[in-house]
Amino acid sequence: MEISIIFICLLLSAFFSGMEIAFVSSNKVYLGIEKMQDGFVAKILTKITQNPSKFIASMLVGNNIALVIYGFTMGDLIIKLIFPEFINNDDLPFQVLMIQTLLSTAVILITAEFLPKVFFQIYANTFVKIFAIPAYFFYQLLYYISSFVIWISDFFLRKLFKTEGDEAQLFFSKVELGNFISEQMNAVDDHETVDSEIQIFQNALEFSGVKARDIMIPRTEISAVEIHDSVKELKSLFIETGFSKILVYQSSLDDIIGYVHSFELFRKPRTIKSVMIPVEFVPETMFIKDVMNLLTKKRKSVAIVLDEYGGTSGMITIEDIVEELFGEIEDEHDSDETLIEEQLGEKEFRFSTRLDVEYINEVYKLNIPEEDSYSTLGGFIVNHAKEIPQKGEVIEINNFQFIIEEASTKKIEQVKMIIDYSD
Repeated sequence: MEISIIFICLLLSAFFSGMEIAFVSSNKVYLGIEKMQDGFVAKILTKITQNPSKFIASMLVGNNIALVIYGFTMGDLIIKLIFPEFINNDDLPFQVLMIQTLLSTAVILITAEFLPKVFFQIYANTFVKIFAIPAYFFYQLLYYISSFVIWISDFFLRKLFKTEGDEAQLFFSKVELGNFISEQMNAVDDHETVDSEIQIFQNALEFSGVKARDIMIPRTEISAVEIHDSVKELKSLFIETGFSKILVYQSSLDDIIGYVHSFELFRKPRTIKSVMIPVEFVPETMFIKDVMNLLTKKRKSVAIVLDEYGGTSGMITIEDIVEELFGEIEDEHDSDETLIEEQLGEKEFRFSTRLDVEYINEVYKLNIPEEDSYSTLGGFIVNHAKEIPQKGEVIEINNFQFIIEEASTKKIEQVKMIIDYSD
């Protein structure tokens, strides 16, 4: 009988302590989605999450009741099994009391505290859903006791600390949303396509940390005309590139003064200056959310990205910013050129140097160092080589070996990457 009571108390204590930590650790986004489903469990989840403080208080009260009963029963059992000479003796020696305490505590810590909390925390979302019904039963059974406990705590909070009573937090945080989306992304197999909604959410969470230099069109790819060029030359450049906007500079690309929209050609302008629209200037380190706010406020669609010396580093458009959220938006004038990324072997890769280092690390788990001084693979190589390597050269950086396969006098185009883990 005593063993049965101890076993039940340990089981209940494990349940209460586990549900407490699972409820606190569970993802609020996941619970919110589960509560929106049809079914009995969804209704139960809705009820136990309406007042989180009262639910946790119920679990704590239940755990304490189970521990008290366990303590009395376990103490008597230890006396019977180890110290039978002290049965019915109310005056126990100190050594016996210490052994009772140590044995009882060791059992309860391992079986009803440590192990349950570890498992319930790791699989918090799953266990909250699985044990929602028994948890609701105890929640209702201990409702008035937990309500009384919360009333006392609120009373002391108001009287002694001059604060409002405990309030339920019904909102989830950005971190919880990010964790939920990461779980969904990790659950997708390589051959499956990620839902567009999940991808947009992930892009939105990363949006606030993206800077202008991360998505800008680099200086070397800018198409522009000089302010004194003829309208005929401007028209030819529009036809050649297929762009809807062409930048206008004075003397050099470091002195860009505006841009022209292809629509303006329908007005049959005499000079480029007569249809030129001023541009906005932003530093490389400016977050794109701030760039978007600036362009929206000024009702512009193009911003010139400046480097630390005030020279032109690149350009950024509203379309570039929108694509960062919703993915690539291709039209009939977009080229079919794709960036190369091939895994040739376990330690060999072929990459276009325009690929972001952050992207390569995320997809291929290569741990290439990331710094503010560069964002692309080409920038990483040039930053360490201190020059622009030419075709056929071999560059070794840490445990990475780069064989330059395509390059010009201005930039690296394509490299073969070999990893040496021997270091």
